[in-house]
Amino acid sequence: MSGWNEINGKALVDRAVQRATQAGADQVDSVLVLSNSQEAKVRNTEIETVKQSQERCLGLRAMVAGGKGRSTAVTSTSDLSLDAIDRLAEETVALARATAPDPHAGLPDGPFAEGSIDLGLADPADREVSLETRIEEAKRAEAAARAVDPRIDNSEGSQVGSDWNHIFYRNSLGFAGDYESAYHSIFSEPLAREGDSMQRDYWMSVARRLSDLEGAEQVGREAGKRAVRRLGARRPKTGEVSVIFDSRTAPSLLGHLSACVNGYSIYREASFLASRLGEKIAASSLTLIDEGCQPAGLASRPFDGEGLPTRRNVILDQGVLQTWLMDSYSGRKLAMQSTGSASRGAGSGPGVGTTNLWLEPGPDSWDDIIAQTDKGLVVTELIGMGFNPTTGDYSRGASGLWVEKGEILYPVEEITIAGNLGDMLMDIDRVGSDLRWFGRTAAPPLRVTQMTLAGE
Repeated sequence: MSGWNEINGKALVDRAVQRATQAGADQVDSVLVLSNSQEAKVRNTEIETVKQSQERCLGLRAMVAGGKGRSTAVTSTSDLSLDAIDRLAEETVALARATAPDPHAGLPDGPFAEGSIDLGLADPADREVSLETRIEEAKRAEAAARAVDPRIDNSEGSQVGSDWNHIFYRNSLGFAGDYESAYHSIFSEPLAREGDSMQRDYWMSVARRLSDLEGAEQVGREAGKRAVRRLGARRPKTGEVSVIFDSRTAPSLLGHLSACVNGYSIYREASFLASRLGEKIAASSLTLIDEGCQPAGLASRPFDGEGLPTRRNVILDQGVLQTWLMDSYSGRKLAMQSTGSASRGAGSGPGVGTTNLWLEPGPDSWDDIIAQTDKGLVVTELIGMGFNPTTGDYSRGASGLWVEKGEILYPVEEITIAGNLGDMLMDIDRVGSDLRWFGRTAAPPLRVTQMTLAGE
């Protein structure tokens, strides 16, 4: 049963749910993940690595009613034989009986997703594209990066990858669904050298369809330009300056914010926004959306990790906090409804995750944001994970470009920027018009009026 087409996913999740129910479970759900991945890395003209992998994993969640709630156990297996699934079902129910009951545990009440929704998450024709063809793309990206400037004399490599996934889900309340998706990427990371200075930077493109990727030469050239512009970097003086997050670093702010509106963080009071629902927490120019049903979206899916339909959740509307993101468990803890945001792998129970999370673009072009900055920093790379969701305190290592009187003067490195996310959100005074997707989260360039910069 090693081949993709040899596995009857619907029959396997049906059997897992049926056997767990027969073993005494009150409620059950099962998820099966089938994945095929391939990637290749090239340095100069040589193929450095080629990797191909498969994942076949079935997860089972069984809940047993008793006491003041339901006792729950989650298990998984990569052995997809019928005997193994039957044993897994019996053992999962036995484990559930040994755990403490929880009054908030259980499957969602519905309504579950209906019908077959084609979100354009894969192009079947892309399966016919050979790995050799993708390797040639990596070679072209590598050559284009090196051709940008003679100071690019080495690289960390150029890489291509493709992932194919088929997800099957079934629960004991009658919902069953499945969908296929693909994820393709191309990445280039050249090294530039001048005297004693050596710098690296990268560029990448990701898409559901190969035809939607940026061209290999375009990716390589952009990566090369970015590496060269970092040569001669210095440390500016410590002070309070404007900070511009570019389209590659601005999404990190949305990632921090999403952690603070996660239903689990809210009911645990581990978020500085826990009591702020319905309040203005950001500049009026900020509207933040999480949409799981966006056509061809990099994180789109027709149903969430509990079988509920994905939907459009407006988290911020002109700076006002409109909702938390919740699965059924965190929703019950908060006496609210799930937002269709349950995220689940085969080996774990549901949690809360974002889908396609983006900030609506604003009116300002990149050139205008730079021209209107008297003194500040353009952040092109962030280092470390210095964010506390409970307090909102923010401190990250950074590198980027120094701006004075509306012009980019020189690259900077070995600095730290600090502030509080709540203050930063309120102090965003410029929102760019360019929205690029480098993953499941996207934001246009953003300018924060003032942050603390630690340099010399």
